[in-house]
Amino acid sequence: MPKISLKGQKMPSSPIRKLVPFAEKAKKKGVHVYHLNIGQPDIKTPSVALDAVKKNTIDVLAYSHSAGSETYRTKLADYYNRNNIPASADDIIVTTGGSEALLFTFNSIMDAGDELIIPEPFYANYNGFSVASGVKIVPVISKIENNFALPPIGEFEKLITSNTKAILICNPGNPTGYLYTKDELNKLAILVKKHDLFLIADEVYREFVYDGKEHHSIMELDGLKEHTIIIDSVSKRYSMCGARIGCIVTKNKNVIATALKFAQARLSPPTYAQIACEAALETKQSYFDDVIDEYVQRRNILVQELKKIEGIKVAQPSGAFYCIAELPVQNADDFAKWLLEDFEYNNETIMVAPAAGFYSTPNVGLNQIRIAYVLKKENLEKAVLILKIALQRYKDLN
Repeated sequence: MPKISLKGQKMPSSPIRKLVPFAEKAKKKGVHVYHLNIGQPDIKTPSVALDAVKKNTIDVLAYSHSAGSETYRTKLADYYNRNNIPASADDIIVTTGGSEALLFTFNSIMDAGDELIIPEPFYANYNGFSVASGVKIVPVISKIENNFALPPIGEFEKLITSNTKAILICNPGNPTGYLYTKDELNKLAILVKKHDLFLIADEVYREFVYDGKEHHSIMELDGLKEHTIIIDSVSKRYSMCGARIGCIVTKNKNVIATALKFAQARLSPPTYAQIACEAALETKQSYFDDVIDEYVQRRNILVQELKKIEGIKVAQPSGAFYCIAELPVQNADDFAKWLLEDFEYNNETIMVAPAAGFYSTPNVGLNQIRIAYVLKKENLEKAVLILKIALQRYKDLN
């Protein structure tokens, strides 16, 4: 029998999606499932983006430029400059989602066996992208006790070897919701310049910042023009996850030229989606003001209610729409399956993402879950009540 590749065998399952079969079975039994597991916003996509596709009169749906349409890249550059990120259309490669942007970046700057330092917990698919690229992730652990702030810079420096090529951060963080301060970014800047490394920042949640805090991009930092690479996406910003449009932004011309070769190999990003995304850039600030207000209310309800449950420890997110909660269970993976297979309260249950999949260090985060607060406030309250009752029942069984 033909064998699957070693790379395929090492490819991790998504901790966000691997429980889907259990959720589907629960739904077939008539149980309503509240999805806390996936960052799919329920906020409406801006009508200006949808109308751009509905009203379009294209006769031939042709390829776009491999780097993305010039008009979209030009408007994207205007958006970045409005956000204090110096960029031109030539500094941007449009990709099929932020996922492809990460894959192109990994393959453009690293070879098989090279090392990438990432504070963990981190977006679970970084593990998958590293396997696909043959890159080794070297984790540096951040702690729930201090809201997953940047670990001491000395912890990063201890991990740097001749194989280290880059440091990757997600800001604000998925799955933690942590927002890095300018001081933390400056410490990273000094380190990457000292060791001649790339600094990659996944900034797809840039707009989702709370409590009067400010987002600082790595491309705002002085003297890092050749070192910095931004990964971006429209998925969360405009509630357009299905558009699958992201981009790479960097002033490093060698990175752009190399990433373009990967972009040419896949021909072009989707044309209709770029039309929608170009129009989405015209979205008024009032849209974001309303969205931010809604997420702040949801976050406050979620964290407040979680803290009322005995034995739960929860980090306070300052951005994005996720938080990590530590549960009074030994194995959150088993608990998450049990929630879908064997538990219901008033014919309802919840689906969560076990957080161990957001670490690359073995046996870390086993009792943690990631919660995406992308549900309406009343549903979040119901979901936390279900979690409270489930934890008590699970404790009684074990």
